[in-house]
Amino acid sequence: MVATSSSGDDPFLGYVLDEQVGFLLRKAYQRHITIFARSTIGGLTPTQFSTLFRLYAEPGPISQNALGRLVAMDAATTKGVISRLEKQGLLTTQKDPNDKRRYLLQSTERGRDLIREAIPVVKGVTEVTLEPLTKTERETFLRLLAKLC
Repeated sequence: MVATSSSGDDPFLGYVLDEQVGFLLRKAYQRHITIFARSTIGGLTPTQFSTLFRLYAEPGPISQNALGRLVAMDAATTKGVISRLEKQGLLTTQKDPNDKRRYLLQSTERGRDLIREAIPVVKGVTEVTLEPLTKTERETFLRLLAKLC
């Protein structure tokens, strides 16, 4: 941590990067991504896993737009993720018969099998990510993080 003075000549104006929420969240996320990359099934990224999981949890086809909202991705990112997963045979896309501008997405059996295989691994990733925290700290952290979202 950089020492700062309270005088008016402080070039950093009392700002300490290592105490900023965005910086700390990014560092925590980078740690989580590293753990995820070492552990994941089928080479899935966290975003791909989230996408496939949402499709797995849905009883029927879902629009690309709705899926993007469910996994907190913008339209361009959603399109790229969908394209990569479709090329791997993990989901299918089809034009909505009621609205030709919309695409409907659904996981394939291969995609559902991969998610069933990945879920226990991803649960382990969460455990390792939260390992430095006590049980009470984990519960508090997750509750507060959800509140921020």
